[in-house]
Parts: sequence; structure tokens; C-alpha cells
Amino acid sequence: MNNPEIEDISIRDDMIRLGQLLKLASLVEDGVEAAELVRNGLVKVNGQIDDRRGRQLHHGDTVTVNGRTVRIVTPAEG
Repeated sequence: MNNPEIEDISIRDDMIRLGQLLKLASLVEDGVEAAELVRNGLVKVNGQIDDRRGRQLHHGDTVTVNGRTVRIVTPAEG
């Protein structure tokens, strides 16, 4: 199931919030940029636009911004 266009991002816990992931994956430079992208409907979670910066993401969830997609990998699953 390895898609070369999807980058796996490992997280320490079982969950990460959308705003935190955007920064961790270097999809944004800071929280202000993350909030702006989410508020403007430019972030997709699992293929659907999501406007909740605090949305909880879990193993296997994907996030797409500006044509770049990352997938969450947790310790228990990765």
C-alpha cells in the first residue's frame, strides 16, 4: 500500500491534532499559517475538506495541503 506520492509521518502517541501535524510534517511554518489554511478550506483530511484545526488524527489518516499528502503512522501500528 505504499504510494510514492504519500509520505508517512510517524507520531509518538496514538493521536495528533491537525494543526500540530501540519507543523510536524513541515506543511506549514507556524500555527498562524496552519490556522489560515484550515480556515480557508485548503486542508483535506482523508480526501475531505476539514475546517477544524483541532481535529484528532489517528493511524492511517491522510492530510493533503497544496498537493502534498502525508499519512499518520503511530507507534502501535508503525
